[in-house]
Amino acid sequence: MSSVSAAIAHALKSVAPQIFGLMGNGNAHFLDAAVRAGFDYTAVRHESAAVSAADAYFRISNKLAIATTTYGAGYTNAVTALAEAAAAGTPLLFVTGDAPSTGLRGWDVDQAAIDAGVRAPRYVVDRHTPGSTALQAAAHALREQTPVVLAIPYDLAAAESAEEELPELASMNCAPPKPRLASATVQQIVQKLDASKRTHILYGRGAIDAAEQVRELAQKLDASTSGTLLARDLLDYTFDLGITGGFSTKANARIIAQADTVLVLGASLNQFTMRFGELIDQSTTLIQIDLTPNATNARVDIFAQGDVQVALEDLLHAVHTADSTWCLSLDLEDLRTRPAGDDVAEDGLLDPRRVASELEKILPANRVLVQDGGHFIGWGPMYWSTTGARSLSCVGTAYQSIGLGIASMVGAGAAAEGRTVVLAAGDGGFLMGLADLESIIRTVNSGVIVIYNDSAYGAEVHQYGSIGLHEDPMLIPTVDFAGIARTMGATGVRVDQLEDLSAVGDWVSAGAHGVCLVDARVSMRIRAPYMEEILEANKKATMKLALQSD
Repeated sequence: MSSVSAAIAHALKSVAPQIFGLMGNGNAHFLDAAVRAGFDYTAVRHESAAVSAADAYFRISNKLAIATTTYGAGYTNAVTALAEAAAAGTPLLFVTGDAPSTGLRGWDVDQAAIDAGVRAPRYVVDRHTPGSTALQAAAHALREQTPVVLAIPYDLAAAESAEEELPELASMNCAPPKPRLASATVQQIVQKLDASKRTHILYGRGAIDAAEQVRELAQKLDASTSGTLLARDLLDYTFDLGITGGFSTKANARIIAQADTVLVLGASLNQFTMRFGELIDQSTTLIQIDLTPNATNARVDIFAQGDVQVALEDLLHAVHTADSTWCLSLDLEDLRTRPAGDDVAEDGLLDPRRVASELEKILPANRVLVQDGGHFIGWGPMYWSTTGARSLSCVGTAYQSIGLGIASMVGAGAAAEGRTVVLAAGDGGFLMGLADLESIIRTVNSGVIVIYNDSAYGAEVHQYGSIGLHEDPMLIPTVDFAGIARTMGATGVRVDQLEDLSAVGDWVSAGAHGVCLVDARVSMRIRAPYMEEILEANKKATMKLALQSD
């Protein structure tokens, strides 16, 4: 007979062989069994990093991973990252210790209540069917595309488990549902598309596996296309406009505004993608196809719940080939043109736009981009190219957090398959995740960390300093991140002037081995275009509220 922990490890080995974790009392026996069973185990230095790394691993590899921590303090340290995964709809398995089956001790918390609070489904193992329960939890995560907690009561972790016959994962309904659109709905959408003279297709993360069908439909409809942040540049298509939303170009927005019909495939239409209501003309028909039960934006005219890939198969058979030539009339000359920025801003510090545009020329072309949250978040997607469909990850943005994206580089490194992992971060968020700089340096084979070091919480400066709030709480003493990186064994490059970037080029020329941290001393006074949109939307909301109160 084996222990409960060994039974769990045995069941999960073929399902999720990659583990990110930090050992403690509650998961010591599970990690012992997992390492002995041959799992790929990556240790991290803060519990939140275990979940963030597993989150990023799935986003880039499309494979389930395990995060693991102890109970109590270890578990609660990971809750923010768990909330992010739940908000983003990322499947992962969080194997955590828990209070004994006999009840809470003085240092325990009600983990079941917290799991429910962040909308993470929960499974608790017993000594009778621990392996089967673990497989049920994994199947749930994959089927519902959500993080699932697998709790091991402390008194059962090393207890003997009963012999059990494990079911095959394939028999446990682990594939996400792929509902088909009703025939009447298909006809309704086809009528709108056939009547359209200027169709635009906006695709999101839900369409990543349907890239070829999206391109075929666009060609048949004479439609332009564009992607959301997490699905940008998905298509090899002449009339693909690139990223849409706050990180897009003016030419992109101008073309989409001309469309009389916009078909949205697997995109949530959040306020940033919709440019706070300014993306689509009021006369435009907006059609959304998504797995969610309802439209995700009030602007949607026709909503259809369904799997994008299945829906595209039906639409391709039903729509007529357009006789319009709208795409040929489009002016694509300035579609990808962005301001390169100045060498330095008015305050004498570097212009972050120029830093980003210069790094695009220097960084290895075969790359994956992971980002933390903060004002700087626009510079990477705006100026840097990536390689592959799942090549950009923003862990933290779904829950509006900063700091979580740092350790996501650990998960991305495990999933990169030979690509260089590039992390974009601000100084505030990087300080939150600093413990796992060691994890990054230890585990990432080829990685670049770019810190937009403006000595401030930049988003707060732009949103609140700009309306008169005192900036002192928003400022950070300037930190020598390059120096810290060097003491930990990485290449550290402090960039005070553009010429200093030549050291990054030298690192790339030498093979891009290990981790290179770029500490770019940038101005906080250069405001990203998406932030301008946020401020304008806030201004309109304030004016509307004032009128209502009069």
